Amino acid sequence: MATQPASVEALLGMAAGRPASRLALAASIEHGLPVAALDRLADAVAPDDARFKFRLVPKATLERRRRSASQRLTSEEGDRLARLAKVFSMAMDIYGESARAREFLARPHPMLDGKPPLDVALATSPGADLVVNLLGRAAYGGGV
Repeated sequence: MATQPASVEALLGMAAGRPASRLALAASIEHGLPVAALDRLADAVAPDDARFKFRLVPKATLERRRRSASQRLTSEEGDRLARLAKVFSMAMDIYGESARAREFLARPHPMLDGKPPLDVALATSPGADLVVNLLGRAAYGGGV
């Protein structure tokens, strides 16, 4: 059963009716994404892993964010979420189904020194860029 590919904004729960701006996502991250964006993204990427969100924001930090008045993530945490949302969105565009996208992201890949793409994308921004490049190769017949 194919599902509609999700945009980065949709994965983070950003309002669909917002005026289109190339900087809307960047501004939202700078202002602080709501903690709910983390919950939403974790449910999309790893629906069967209740602890997955702690790979993005440590448990104690997340609990502090939930108790704070604003319930917002820092710009660094939001950037990490957007990076993962970009990777997952692209995987959804290519594989068409969330289960297949998750399967690709979880399977060790020889072009990533045998590491799963999800681990590489979570580790650093350059790692996420490598995974996006790998997905681009898959999309355009680059033989991955």
